[in-house]
Amino acid sequence: MQLRSGKSAADLKNTTNIKYTTMSKVTVVGAGNVGATCANVLVTNQIADEVVLLDIKEGVSEGKAMDIMQTANILGTNTRLVGVTNDYKMTEGSDMVVITSGIPRKPGMTREELIGVNAGIVKSVTDQILAHSPNAIILCVSNPMDTMTYLIHKVSGLPKNRIIGMGGALDSARFKYFLSLALGANATEVEGIVIGGHGDTTMIPLTRFAAYRGLPASSLLSEEQLQKVAADTMVGGATLTKLLGTSAWYAPGAAAAQVCAAVLHDQKKLISCSALLDGEYGEKDLCIGVPCILGKNGIEKIVEFDLNEKEKELFKASAEAVHKTNAALAQ
Repeated sequence: MQLRSGKSAADLKNTTNIKYTTMSKVTVVGAGNVGATCANVLVTNQIADEVVLLDIKEGVSEGKAMDIMQTANILGTNTRLVGVTNDYKMTEGSDMVVITSGIPRKPGMTREELIGVNAGIVKSVTDQILAHSPNAIILCVSNPMDTMTYLIHKVSGLPKNRIIGMGGALDSARFKYFLSLALGANATEVEGIVIGGHGDTTMIPLTRFAAYRGLPASSLLSEEQLQKVAADTMVGGATLTKLLGTSAWYAPGAAAAQVCAAVLHDQKKLISCSALLDGEYGEKDLCIGVPCILGKNGIEKIVEFDLNEKEKELFKASAEAVHKTNAALAQ
């Protein structure tokens, strides 16, 4: 077919300045509350073109996928979601894989107490995923998240940019929630970031960097108020576990989907994630929450904030605690 320009449709298709989008595929392993919520956000926000929800329990992923897809006409979404039982062939060609597998916390449990069971699950899932999607970027949600992210590095041999731990994204969202309550502000207009380990005693809400519409939160809240915001953030997961009787799922699932969006859409967003450090923040051979620029290559840059002495001490103590948890992997 000839166009008015004199060029054919085939000529235009081969023109280098015309961009054609490629299909994106995400696999979510684990159809529990967190995994299913992540899949739901991926679908309803049309973050990926295709989503596979995989679980070992017969019927669970299929049922949840069917339930989610029955909202497609209501919400006007076009993403395709399928649920499968332990069939990793269906995950082939995934651009990203979200690992949520493992047992959740119960009231009174720490994330670290999950290490024995969840380490075996995460290792098995990683092996099977990479057999079918060797180029995938892996996002770890399973707890203890920093240690499970570190384990994936050790068993996969992937470049460090392709393995991301979700914890800091969730912790930062909780931090901004409590900041918005203290400020009486819209939650979308506050800024805050949490670094350090994804644990009740190891995370570090950076109150000094918190802001509301460009104004330092410290100019609007007292030091006592800021410390309460930080304390509420640190026990945010434990508080919900006590109330619900199990781990939270809406915010964790949404945080995982947020990380997927940043990577798949090459958003270059700064999000706190558990990343493998090689000298940054004075640490090596450790996955821990730090500010990261996320784009199509996964973790494209680790951003080093100018921490003061107190913050450096807190980060060092947090790193030591995560190192100690990692040591349990060898036992």
